Amino acid sequence: MTLWTVERLGRKGDGVAISGDRRALAALVLPGEQIEGEAEAGRIAAPRIVTPSAERVRPPCQHYRACGGCSLMHGSDDFVKAWKVGVVAEALRAQGLSAPVAGVHVSPPRSRRRAVLSGRRTKKGALVGFHARASDVIVDIADCHVLRPAIQSALPLLRQLVTAGASRSAELSLTVTETPAGLDLAVSGGKPMEPALFQALAALADQGDLARLGWDGQAITRRPPALAMGRARVVPPPGAFLQATAEGEAALLAAVRGMVGNAGRVLDLFAGCGTFSLPLAETAEVHAVEGLAAPLQALDAAARQAPGLRRITTEIRDLARRPLMPDELAYDAIVIDPPRAGAEAQAREIARAQVPRLAWVSCDPVTFARDARILAEGGYGLCRLFVVDQFRWSPHVETVAEFRRR
Repeated sequence: MTLWTVERLGRKGDGVAISGDRRALAALVLPGEQIEGEAEAGRIAAPRIVTPSAERVRPPCQHYRACGGCSLMHGSDDFVKAWKVGVVAEALRAQGLSAPVAGVHVSPPRSRRRAVLSGRRTKKGALVGFHARASDVIVDIADCHVLRPAIQSALPLLRQLVTAGASRSAELSLTVTETPAGLDLAVSGGKPMEPALFQALAALADQGDLARLGWDGQAITRRPPALAMGRARVVPPPGAFLQATAEGEAALLAAVRGMVGNAGRVLDLFAGCGTFSLPLAETAEVHAVEGLAAPLQALDAAARQAPGLRRITTEIRDLARRPLMPDELAYDAIVIDPPRAGAEAQAREIARAQVPRLAWVSCDPVTFARDARILAEGGYGLCRLFVVDQFRWSPHVETVAEFRRR
C-alpha cells in the first residue's frame, strides 16, 4: 500500500497528495495528513488515514461519507473558515492582486432556506436527497445538518410527491425554499400534468401545507410565498435564484450597503428578484438590470407595493452578450452579482467608465479574480473584501469586494 502525504486542499476541497514524484487527489483528507491508498487515474478512491491532522473532527452527519452535499465536515470550523479565506486570497494572488479581508461570515448549521434536492422513484417508494460524490446515485437523507428544520420535516412529503409524479426512469429536481408563508417547491423532470396527477399533487400540497407547488412550470398555488427584501415583500418566480441562507443574505447586503454608502443613483447588474435593489432603494434611486423577465417582474411588483422607496427602474438585458457601455454607466455606484462564470465583458466596460464606487459580489473566486484584474488594469483599486460562507462544509465560497476609481 502506497504512503502519501497531503500537501494541501485543492479549490474543490479534495486533498492534493504526494508520494515521491507522484501526485493524486483524495477526498475527505486534510493538509499534513499521511494516508495510504492506491491511485487510479490520478485519484485515491478510498484513502486510509494513517496520521490524522490536529484539525480533524468527527463529522456529525450520519450521511457524510456517502453524501456529496458536504465535503469538509471532517475539518474544524476554524480550519474551514481559514481555508475558504485562503482560496479567495490565492485566486487573487494568481492575478497579481491582494486586498485586506474586512470580515468573514459563516452561516450556522441547519440554516439553508433554499436547496436543490434530487428525487427518484423506486419499487418501494422514492429516494430524496443529494448525489453521492462524483456519482448519479441519490443518497436518501434522513437527517441533514445544513437544511432548515422546515425543509427537513418536509422530506417524507417530498418522497410522496416523487412517488406520485416521477416515472421509473426519470430523476426529478426539487428546488425547495422556506418562506414565511410556507415552503415553496418547484419540481422539474416529472410526468406530464394530467387531471388525475393534478388532483394528486394538489392533495399532497394541501397535506404538506405548501405555499406553492410548481410542476414543470405549472403552478399549483395556495398562497403567495413572499419573502422580505428590505421593506418590500417579493413573490419570486418558481425555482428562482435566491441567497441560500437568510444570515448569508444579511451579511452580503450589509457589506454592499457599506460600499455603496450615500450614493444617490445606483446601478444593480444581474439584479435577480431585488436582493440588493429593493433595500438600496430605501435611500437611492436604482436601475436594476437582469437577463430574465420573470425575476424583474417580481421585483417591479414588490417595489410598487412597498412604502417609502425611491424610484426603481428595470431593464431586461443579457449582460454577457450585451454589456452596458461606458455612456450607460453614469451612476454614483454599481452593484454587480454575476453568475459563477463571472462578468468579463461587463468588467471591461466598467473599466472604461468613471463610476467612483463598485460593490462586486461573486460566487466563484477564480472568475472574480480574473474580472478584478480587468478592473485594476482599468484604474480601479481593490480596497477590501468580505468572505461569506453560506454553503457550510462545502468548498463553495462567496465574496463582496469594494473597488474605487483611482
